[in-house]
Amino acid sequence: MKSEIIVIGDELLIGQVLDTNSKWMATELNKQGWEVTRITTISDNAEDITEAISSAFLRVDVVLMTGGLGPTSDDVTKPVLCRYFGGKMIFDNSVYEQNLRYFSARGLQMNESTRRQAEVPDVCTVIPNPVGTAPIMWFEQGTKVLVAMPGVPNEMRVAMQGEVLQRLRTHYGDHDAILHRTLMVFRNTESGLSERLTTFEAELPSFIKLAYLPIPGVVRLRLTARGNDEALLSKNLDEMVEKLRNILDDDIFCEEDTTLGGALGKILLEKGLSVATAESCTGGNIAHEITLISGSSAYFNGSVVAYSNDVKQRVLGVSEEMLAQNGAVSQPVVEAMATGVMRLANTTCAIATSGIAGPNGGTPDKPVGTVWMAVCCGDKVVSECGHFVGTRAFIIERATQRAIMMLVDLLLRCDC
Repeated sequence: MKSEIIVIGDELLIGQVLDTNSKWMATELNKQGWEVTRITTISDNAEDITEAISSAFLRVDVVLMTGGLGPTSDDVTKPVLCRYFGGKMIFDNSVYEQNLRYFSARGLQMNESTRRQAEVPDVCTVIPNPVGTAPIMWFEQGTKVLVAMPGVPNEMRVAMQGEVLQRLRTHYGDHDAILHRTLMVFRNTESGLSERLTTFEAELPSFIKLAYLPIPGVVRLRLTARGNDEALLSKNLDEMVEKLRNILDDDIFCEEDTTLGGALGKILLEKGLSVATAESCTGGNIAHEITLISGSSAYFNGSVVAYSNDVKQRVLGVSEEMLAQNGAVSQPVVEAMATGVMRLANTTCAIATSGIAGPNGGTPDKPVGTVWMAVCCGDKVVSECGHFVGTRAFIIERATQRAIMMLVDLLLRCDC
């Protein structure tokens, strides 16, 4: 089954709010073996909504839509859908009663705007919304289905998992399976990796595709198999993964679709090691990336955000003399920060950063984007200086990614 996602909201188009809905929806649909062919973001405008629906239905049978179902005047999705599918608005008592209970449970009074949330097109099937006031609406037109859901991420996810996915499965019956395998590769550029895998790609079965998904310093290789025999697909994917292992060997550092923090955590767990971070310019972002992973308490002990020289000295044990001679953004200081936090947190490994994230603070010798990074495991210490160009947020993110990969590399190269 092929589908498209339409996301509605002026706030998305001006960058005020990040669209997380479409990413989550596409992931869940893919798990079911359903292909998302297009994701469209449009404004809260009647003409744009109508055009997007008409265009999508020329290509696919299923359209999933989020946004524009609120009680305020700028939310126009509901009346547009009513006109599009040729219905009229009616007052749905079941929606009204549910919303009354929703407000009562929270000690709130329903106003007239919220009361109007119970008005729905008479040509839709209403799906209850247990965590909000906007009803989920299911429309059918011949073989076509459109499901309109709230733009609030939690409300959309509850609707998808609780009702929508099962209704789609029942409505359209059987479907092909889609299976993935993801390998994370480092020490290779995307183009260099592609050249190494030319023969491998040429010999892939027609039902398996290889995708290259690069981030700085890392390339994710994603194998995707489609077909109606899930067991056979899994067997063939396992064979292709084994071939990649033979070709790439130690350049593969993780065989899961995870983050860099997740990949590092997996290695730490396998080796029985622990880590702490000492961060200046990255401001705790490395610790954040590590602790985004459930279960990270098994290997992450803590972090020191040592933004000032005073904290570097008093907490991490960096000497005043070292700071005076070299400056905070230097190899000796960042190495001392790493070994200092490793002692302080009683870990076997550590990551440290000290740099200039900008936009101010740079000098001719140490311009904005200069970041010293150090990692250690036991008595082994590795450091390097990165020169990143971009916004403050970009520099912090790049330094975070590089520092994590430095520790990954150290752990895989040495016997810690």
